[in-house]
Amino acid sequence: MAEYLLTLDTSTAAGSVALSCGEQLIGEILLQLPSTHSERLLPALQHLLKAAGLELADLDAFGVVLGPGSFTGLRVGVATVKGLALAVQKPVVGVSSLHALALQIPCPAHGLSVWLDARKQEVYAGSYGWEAGLPVLTGKEVVAPPDRLLESLSEETIFIGSGAEVYRSLIVRRLGSRAHFTPWALQQPRASAAAVLALAALRNRETIALEVLEPRYIRPSEAEVMLSRQAGDNPIQG
Repeated sequence: MAEYLLTLDTSTAAGSVALSCGEQLIGEILLQLPSTHSERLLPALQHLLKAAGLELADLDAFGVVLGPGSFTGLRVGVATVKGLALAVQKPVVGVSSLHALALQIPCPAHGLSVWLDARKQEVYAGSYGWEAGLPVLTGKEVVAPPDRLLESLSEETIFIGSGAEVYRSLIVRRLGSRAHFTPWALQQPRASAAAVLALAALRNRETIALEVLEPRYIRPSEAEVMLSRQAGDNPIQG
């Protein structure tokens, strides 16, 4: 039986929702607008379901991009999926934003490096190869200054993501003709790419219990940093 899957990506300003049935994409909405994810996410998914003649209860599972990415955006996406999944008692699978972006450059001839702008002069990054038709992370997902990441890159590499655009001139200065970039339309994360990974995770029974479903920030939030500093300034006296 084919699986109806609704997948959300709110890891960047370009939020998107995809509806798929097995290995067929039914529809996708991607919007990068001044409005927030909270304002446009539910109307977008409601529009997709209505256009397909489906109800929430008809879905078999939900997919959600867990991060890394925008702290606020990720919280909105995860909270939305939690509420929907709880309402209709359907399972949830989570995928990486970097992994989903890597999928948009299938079987590259060169190395593939995914960079998302993390601000503060850093990027979220991951390097990928290909295996059995899907991207495979080589190493770990990291958050680091672009200069440090480029120190370990010497071969021809394809760069994709908002971080690659922000630091494009730096990348070219360091790698010259060995650096390659994707067309602008492929720079934005897409829920349809995340849906491919979500379907694979669902079929592998890699569902996540709602009580432990959380965004994957990689970098501590400002609130966590502040609490850590306060704890250091005010050690508990015993």
